[in-house]
Amino acid sequence: MFRVFYRIGFTPWDGHPIAASLRTLIEGTGDSPALAAASALDVGCGTGDTSIYLAQHGWQVTGVDFVPKAVKKARAKAAAAGVSVDFRHGDATRLSSEGLGTGFGLIVDQGCLHGMSGDDRDRYVREVTAVAAPDARLLLIEFTPGGSIGVPGVDQAEIERRFAPDWTLLATGDQPNPGNRGRGALRYYVLQRL
Repeated sequence: MFRVFYRIGFTPWDGHPIAASLRTLIEGTGDSPALAAASALDVGCGTGDTSIYLAQHGWQVTGVDFVPKAVKKARAKAAAAGVSVDFRHGDATRLSSEGLGTGFGLIVDQGCLHGMSGDDRDRYVREVTAVAAPDARLLLIEFTPGGSIGVPGVDQAEIERRFAPDWTLLATGDQPNPGNRGRGALRYYVLQRL
């Protein structure tokens, strides 16, 4: 589906402001300190906006997407922004065999998990866990069930069930969805690797 969307140029998820939940993790707030920059993995990176933002804040970033056209655009955007990001064509359900490395202190997924089948979700969780550093943070920004046409969605109970016992949920909340004009409910989930 995403390959077709990129081919025809229909990418409504592209070019939006950086999610407030990500900004809070990276830049901190009055009651929440910023994460120390380390290595980050942007799963389903698309054309690279999040990866570029992280690199601009001192993170060593690897972005992975299964759509080659998206990866090509991401590389061009990073070059134009003057930042170094290791963009790779790869599958989120096979991260450990894609040669991306391990020990990522931050993993970001803005809309990858919510569109997967149940079996792919199981593989995704195993792979994200395999490449995460101890105490890593995982930020998921996903549609809720029924939150977007054609996307199965995922809810908090499923997140907690699938990621236990290796991860604990630290925070969750509503995520504004500027690109969908109020037609889709997004939530963010911040988890920590145990």
